[in-house]
Amino acid sequence: MKTIHNAIGGQLVTSTSTRSQPVFNPATGEAIATLPLSSVSELNDAVAAARKALPAWANTTPMKRARVFFKFKELLERHADELARLISLEHGKVHDDALGELARGIDCVDFACGIPHLLKGEFSRNVGPSIDSYSDRQPLGVAAGITPFNFPAMVPMWMYPLAIACGNTFILKPSERDPSAPMFAWQLLMDAGLPEGVLNVVHGDKEIVDAILDHPDIKAVSFVGSTPIAEYVYRRGTQAGKRVQALGGAKNHMIVMPDADMDQAADALMGAGYGSAGERCMAISVAVPVGDKTADALVAKLKPRVEALKIGPATDKDAQMGPIVTGAQRDKIVGYINSGVEQGAELVVDGRGFSLQGYENGFFVGGTLFDHVKPDMKIYREEIFGPVLSVVRAQSYQDAVDLIHGHEYANGTAIFTRDGDAAREFADKSKVGMVGINVPIPVPVAYHSFGGWKRSLFGDHSIYGPEGVHFYTRLKTVTTRWPAGIKGGAEFSFPSQK
Repeated sequence: MKTIHNAIGGQLVTSTSTRSQPVFNPATGEAIATLPLSSVSELNDAVAAARKALPAWANTTPMKRARVFFKFKELLERHADELARLISLEHGKVHDDALGELARGIDCVDFACGIPHLLKGEFSRNVGPSIDSYSDRQPLGVAAGITPFNFPAMVPMWMYPLAIACGNTFILKPSERDPSAPMFAWQLLMDAGLPEGVLNVVHGDKEIVDAILDHPDIKAVSFVGSTPIAEYVYRRGTQAGKRVQALGGAKNHMIVMPDADMDQAADALMGAGYGSAGERCMAISVAVPVGDKTADALVAKLKPRVEALKIGPATDKDAQMGPIVTGAQRDKIVGYINSGVEQGAELVVDGRGFSLQGYENGFFVGGTLFDHVKPDMKIYREEIFGPVLSVVRAQSYQDAVDLIHGHEYANGTAIFTRDGDAAREFADKSKVGMVGINVPIPVPVAYHSFGGWKRSLFGDHSIYGPEGVHFYTRLKTVTTRWPAGIKGGAEFSFPSQK
């Protein structure tokens, strides 16, 4: 059984920690690797390596930094199948889904390649007599990222390519559940010519997270995960004087208007609700049909589709949905389904007890569909993070919008309609960070920025895109006047335009 290594100062390093945990293949339930849970001293070694590499890297021209990422992008595309297989092996998502994840991560690398333009400041001539002013965006120093299990390649690429392209050095703490893909990507980035120590990878659990949040030499922290942990990361990190962006949980609603194409809406809900076994922060977990007639038609379309879901391991090319990442997460999802039944929701399709021949020990849950879900039910209030879709019936468009606005999460939302007025009203007035119009998963492209509202995001900056450049840099403004333009005598009044 292989052991997962850290990457510190450009070298693979075997942790000396006495604590470890297994990494599983969720399709079979078998342990396939051992992950040492690194010590604080090993995190300190990584920070020291990042600090050592910082001066030279920060002084490297943006064009030379960009060339490293052009090469990294080329290598990622060349090795896409290998990376996707690693994602599927440890996470469980089907191969095409893993390739899709990787493609969206590569988009962020592509955006980072434009760093010479993205770092350009502004210049104003003659802001005063013979006085010019210009602005500059400069790196923060050592930054860190703490990433979740559900996108082991993509979410790290939301962080370190742009942070490093901006001139920072970086510490990545990936999920303990699927660490091999980020390690493979680290090696490709080293092969692309990244100097030693610029990107370091340290594996661990809460002990390492706390060490990152407390370390005085780490200036910024990016986090993606559940809301309780996001809030914890934000509070502890900011109390330590760091810049923090912490993306939390979601309960994404999709309104289905009476004029919507029901087949199109049902197909959209299938992909958005059950793709990647629902383990996406942008998954649609709540369908909100407007009117009972609309609801009846939608549920009638969904039921046979959910029952026909092709579930299997990633090695099955026909599989549409894979297993859950761990046995504990599978059991938690089953607990939510039990709760929905106990609280009176109508269980239209039951995914409990799903078993696949030859994979009886895998962590599988079948697609599950609830109707007549009420807002006070646990399955509505909490993020399930599994293949469970809840139908909450609304009697009017306003009722549907009020339902969305009443939830503590505000990550993403969508509406399916042919009515341009309703769509424009929804886009303008929704108190949600990302909105889709006939688009069920409105994840912004790499040259925009990703971020929810309310308890789905802690901090002032969304992630990647232009917001990412601002997060990983700080603004400096310089005002200049040369001796030829200086007249004698002290000026005691506050500088102003005269």
